[in-house]
Amino acid sequence: MGSGSVLKFALCEVLQFAGLCVPLLIVMQRFAVIVAKVKTSAQPRGDGSTAYWLIVASSIAYVTSTALFIWVPLKYLVFVKKRFIVGRKKWRPVALVYVILSTLPSFAFLIASSEVQINNNMKHDTFTEVPVSLVFFTLICIDVVERMRHCRLTGQVNTVERDAEIPSNVLTHVEQITPVTPISPVVSGPAVPGQNIPGQGVPTSLQPGATGQLNDRNQNGARPETNGTVPGMPTVPGRPFNVSGLSSQSASTAAYRISPYTYTGPLRFLCVSDARADVFVDSFMFWMDTVEMVRVAGHPLVYYSGWVFPIYIFSYVSCLRVVVMPHTPLLSSLGVALQDLPFFFVRVGLIAFFGFVTPILYLMKNLLVCLAFVYFNFMTKLRVFNTERMFF
Repeated sequence: MGSGSVLKFALCEVLQFAGLCVPLLIVMQRFAVIVAKVKTSAQPRGDGSTAYWLIVASSIAYVTSTALFIWVPLKYLVFVKKRFIVGRKKWRPVALVYVILSTLPSFAFLIASSEVQINNNMKHDTFTEVPVSLVFFTLICIDVVERMRHCRLTGQVNTVERDAEIPSNVLTHVEQITPVTPISPVVSGPAVPGQNIPGQGVPTSLQPGATGQLNDRNQNGARPETNGTVPGMPTVPGRPFNVSGLSSQSASTAAYRISPYTYTGPLRFLCVSDARADVFVDSFMFWMDTVEMVRVAGHPLVYYSGWVFPIYIFSYVSCLRVVVMPHTPLLSSLGVALQDLPFFFVRVGLIAFFGFVTPILYLMKNLLVCLAFVYFNFMTKLRVFNTERMFF
């Protein structure tokens, strides 16, 4: 392990440990301030500093104990005893432990802060920026570090690194290839030495009609699947070849290949893309809906009411999606079940009770995502929607 690898490893570990400790310590410190004010207002001669330092000391003890007895052993199992955690290529144990040890206590103390202020007729702190900016920024950092840990920070990203952790964003275009008509061999007599008879002694894979193997499959009865893919057609991982807009006749008379798109114009220096940079964009976009939901909880009308319970509970459940590896088929179902569907009902209730405290855009996003998921994954498999020649 070179000095560069050691430096990157140390940087990743420091960022993750800071993300584990900092949000929880800040949230508990502000909760201690609220409890101290409550003690001081309830007993004018009383001293709220005792309760303040007791909560601060408890938070420090919690962070220290979890780091020594859970975080460090988990890191040892992940990096040294890799076989101990089975199937960790499909899920991320570090993200799971972080969500349980840091995000869950932070949301719990936010709810407790709201209840303490409501019960004592106080309106001191609504925690507007702490959960929205700090907690979710550390979640984004954890996500980015986990996805870029095995990638180089210098040079160009290679194919293995892109397929392993980072989604491929290579621009492609489709080129049409003129098919070669297969020549049927005609043998009328004994072969003459030195004469080449088409199709004789030539392997099937090397015959002139080999490039038209897609045509043969279509003629032999191969039909496109309901999701628009053709059996036997080579596809790019995670990006199935879609022929829903092509007729069966055009698919049987032309073959297609996918090649990298290159722009050679005067502005070609602007056509740059690196998957490692796109990881940051993808990570921030992944949390936008949850951030907006938690932002609503910071509204004074909502924070000092019982609606903080469903908001923080469903927001935490939405955070569990980070445990699954990015760009896996399971992530789509989890996004609908853990985020869009419960967020839709919560937003409908918030608008009904408090007015437009949440944008209509996010409400429509939750509704359309749920409807699109059900329609394209389940309803299109029904016979009434499975028509191949609807527009032909």
